[in-house]
Amino acid sequence: MTALPVRTAHNGFTVPAIGLGTYRLNGEAGAAAIAAGIDAGYRLVDSAFNYENEGTVGRGVADAVTDRSDVIVTTKLPGRHHPAEKARWSIEESRFRLGLDATDLHLIHWPNPIQDEYVQAWTALVEAQQRGTVRQIGVSNFLPEHLERLQRETGVLPVVNQIELHPYFPQNEQLDFHREHGIITEAWSPIGRAKSLLQEPTITEIAASHGISAAQTVLAWHVAREVVAIPKASSLEHQKANLDAVSVVLDDAEVDAITALGRADGRLFDADPRSHEES
Repeated sequence: MTALPVRTAHNGFTVPAIGLGTYRLNGEAGAAAIAAGIDAGYRLVDSAFNYENEGTVGRGVADAVTDRSDVIVTTKLPGRHHPAEKARWSIEESRFRLGLDATDLHLIHWPNPIQDEYVQAWTALVEAQQRGTVRQIGVSNFLPEHLERLQRETGVLPVVNQIELHPYFPQNEQLDFHREHGIITEAWSPIGRAKSLLQEPTITEIAASHGISAAQTVLAWHVAREVVAIPKASSLEHQKANLDAVSVVLDDAEVDAITALGRADGRLFDADPRSHEES
């Protein structure tokens, strides 16, 4: 297997350029798909407390032939667990569900700014990292102002921010902020959820010129922008196709053409981090 390129955070932590999304992968079938994906080459597996599949992910990691130490297992703390005491037991509960001695990467799922308790949740993650029950800590769906507040009030900057990012919502300014501060950008739903994206003439023409699929073209766009893509794939065929996309090299003009597909209303659903409140 060709080694995957990696992305490096401000503290030296590295993650591969593509990970395995697990949303809606549940039960024995989900665990089997996750194990197959790991053995096919994935070294980053993404989950969340609210996906209700941490047990499935833990089983998949355990069932894989690949050594556990080679896999970065990610989970996320939900909005209803932001208060300090709830955050502490939530972190432990995720670890128990996953069946791990420590979670490799633990994120806050949403900032929930109206609730305004995300600094408490972040402090709990910092403490868990100091205890060794969490190895690396980050966030998801945080805006620059949220990230700056975490650093200002705790002195600790996340290593990762997992955000909505795809050609219809390319997040140029947020990506620039992350680069400047050494924060790894991860993209959830990196291929979007609308078939219209994969039917865009810009993407299909670039795909045809490289002899690859439209989905692989979008993933190659993420790689070119140094974004870690986390597509969900349950079949081994799709898992391997997604991994193969990291070897595709798009030129600057192709990258710019795909980025230009961005729309003012490009979000997949009404979830602006300035106002969205996750339960």
